[in-house]
Amino acid sequence: MAKFTKKQILKLVKDKNIKFIRLMFTDVLGFLKGFAITPDELEGALEEGMGFDGSSIEGFARIEESDMIARPDPDTFTILPWRSDDNCIVARMICDIYEPSGKPFEADPRYVLKRNLERAKKMGFTYYVGPELEYFYFKDSTSAVPLDQGGYFDQVPLDVAQDLRRDTILTMQAMGIKVEYSHHEVAPSQHEIDLRYTDALTMADNVMTYRLVVKEIARKHGVYATFMPKPIYGINGSGMHVHQSLFRGDKNAFFDKNNKYHLSEIGQAYTAGLLRHAAEITSVTSQWVNSYKRLVPGYEAPVYICWAQMNRSALIRVPMYKPGKEKATRIEYRSPDPACNPYLAFSVMLAAGLEGIINKYKLPEPANDNIYDMTEEERKKAGIQSLPDDLLEAVKLTEKSQLVKQCLGEKLFGYFIRNKKVEWDEYKAQVTQYEINKYLPIL
Repeated sequence: MAKFTKKQILKLVKDKNIKFIRLMFTDVLGFLKGFAITPDELEGALEEGMGFDGSSIEGFARIEESDMIARPDPDTFTILPWRSDDNCIVARMICDIYEPSGKPFEADPRYVLKRNLERAKKMGFTYYVGPELEYFYFKDSTSAVPLDQGGYFDQVPLDVAQDLRRDTILTMQAMGIKVEYSHHEVAPSQHEIDLRYTDALTMADNVMTYRLVVKEIARKHGVYATFMPKPIYGINGSGMHVHQSLFRGDKNAFFDKNNKYHLSEIGQAYTAGLLRHAAEITSVTSQWVNSYKRLVPGYEAPVYICWAQMNRSALIRVPMYKPGKEKATRIEYRSPDPACNPYLAFSVMLAAGLEGIINKYKLPEPANDNIYDMTEEERKKAGIQSLPDDLLEAVKLTEKSQLVKQCLGEKLFGYFIRNKKVEWDEYKAQVTQYEINKYLPIL
């Protein structure tokens, strides 16, 4: 996205006759929130922020401490193409949340990520990420009816969503978001648009914008887009594989020309940190009850905690090195899904990796066999553990994690754990169609 000063924004709004500016922010669960202001209020918003009632936002404040201030980040100013025409142009900015005292609000997910990025910066690192977000198009939001029966990379008329992807990409490009490529995914009506890697804060903002654009363009075409991890039984779910690396200046700290996998000691320790702490960060990277319907063997989603270079059943993949592409050296963390809160997901992955670097964790040998074909005894012998089976197990592991608590901060950590336990309690009390079909006729 283009970088703007406050003065430039005020001039741009006046010159383009922008009628409304949406101030957006993200709540603890990763839902986009916001409100609109007119140009008359813009200068004050840029200088002092805009007050709002935080007690109505998930995880933001108790009733007795409800006042919050949303301060727009000038660097995130962009025009919303789908809301703008010659008669009414609408822009947006992403906000940081503050307390009335002027102190950053500790449970603001964007602040949490900033705080973790500052920790990496003090160690000399810049954290870069490149996520691959998958999603489905359905006829509407009430039933999972696919638009096509296409498959991976299909370019035939079966892929009726090519125009939707095209319009989505053009919209994101108009907003300054760089796209690498897009294609039909494995499952019917499943799609993927990959974003060009950038620093983690910009990318978290981009992910929130990406999800909004995908849904808005789908709505304009009269269909529904969903980032639900596993909307249909028996086919692949949607993941968000996160490619990540650390840079020192313009040098990739993960690259080592002499290593067999071209992964430096820093890169190896970072990867080892992710592996060691994978289970306890999973409730953040896969934060919904439905997330664990995706994390089952047989559907290209990782279940087992190991790494490999070519083996796509591993949790972490190290892409092959291409000569002259040192900056592209990275690891791919494959368990997150696109319905997570990107600010928190990037934070816990970074925290786990930095823990590996600080404590000089040793990277185990890669798992070069297909782990799904191994017996439980073979996996145990190889020291390969599993990700949590469900949200409850994941939350219990997170609740005991000092790493996650320190990463998220006590206030947000406490709210997140409470909310996920409530979600599980609501889920376990449900009577599902599966139970009706299976038990009603025989019991």
